[in-house]
Amino acid sequence: MAETRKSVEDVKNLPVGEKFSSVGVVLDIHEKKDKNGKSYWTVSLMDKTGSMDAKIWGNAQWWDFREGVKSEIKDPASSTLVGNLKGSSIGVTGQVSEFRGKNQYNFNQVFLVDQEKEEYRPESFVQTSPVDVKELERRFDLLVDRCSGDVRSFLEELFSKGGDLWKKFRVMPAAVSHHHAYVHGLLEHSITVTELALSMAEAIEGQARPDRSLVVAGGLLHDLGKLEAYVLNPGPGMTVEGTVIDHIALGYSRFEALAERYKLDRTVRTALGHILLSHHGLREYGSPVLPATPEALVVSAADELDFKLFCWGDSVSQLEGGVEPEDSVSDLNYSAQRRFWKWRPDGERS
Repeated sequence: MAETRKSVEDVKNLPVGEKFSSVGVVLDIHEKKDKNGKSYWTVSLMDKTGSMDAKIWGNAQWWDFREGVKSEIKDPASSTLVGNLKGSSIGVTGQVSEFRGKNQYNFNQVFLVDQEKEEYRPESFVQTSPVDVKELERRFDLLVDRCSGDVRSFLEELFSKGGDLWKKFRVMPAAVSHHHAYVHGLLEHSITVTELALSMAEAIEGQARPDRSLVVAGGLLHDLGKLEAYVLNPGPGMTVEGTVIDHIALGYSRFEALAERYKLDRTVRTALGHILLSHHGLREYGSPVLPATPEALVVSAADELDFKLFCWGDSVSQLEGGVEPEDSVSDLNYSAQRRFWKWRPDGERS
């Protein structure tokens, strides 16, 4: 398999009918039943280039390859090895097919591999931010430096580089699948949202006079609840609390406890708490309150913009770009509920 092994990104560039072999970590796997009652599996596989969803049909072959010798698993549906694959690395061979006009990836063989062997260690397949983490840390520090007074002191204490909160905030994903679903994703997303929000705040300075310290603090803290909503195991996953309570409520609860501990000014505390609770913009998107201050409005708008720009980039990454629909218009992005247009090929500038 190693000689012809393809990355997830390589596989996504293959035409229909092409065969491939690959190795990655299992983000998620679910056994299902077809109309004849036969088991098949849906699986999400990640490597450092991205993730893909695939099907493992009932006629696929499963192999125990942990000792370096293929031993067939004849009844995968009853195998404890197969039932505990989430978070493990596997090898696969498969083929690209087409379903309802979209590429579908079918794994025809699945190889259970030695998790301790260097080439198969699960953590080595987990995707990380495309931005170097040292650059992200530099941008984060510059944003904190834009603050003043109690807000700056609060952020400096909260995100102390030796503290547990910073260590977790630095590595966590921002999602499981929708956007920035990789190591350092939360840090990257929070910084981008804050930089966008700060630019908007500066643009409306003469109209609304937003407090820049609050904008920065709100942008950096808006997804604080994702520290409890998500896990890395070793790829992104969701906790029970994240599923049934959601990151907005979790974030507000944690923020209130931290604000109390650091004796944050009551008005500042309320204004920042409002940003955390309103940053999704609409009640139907999960926010219990609507943005009601200039600072909350720009953070909410920046959060939505960063999310949609990420969806655009992810949707058009395999397209050449141009005026022909087949080259430039994406499939429906279900997260953003739209198709995206890549009207200009990569490298072309006006």
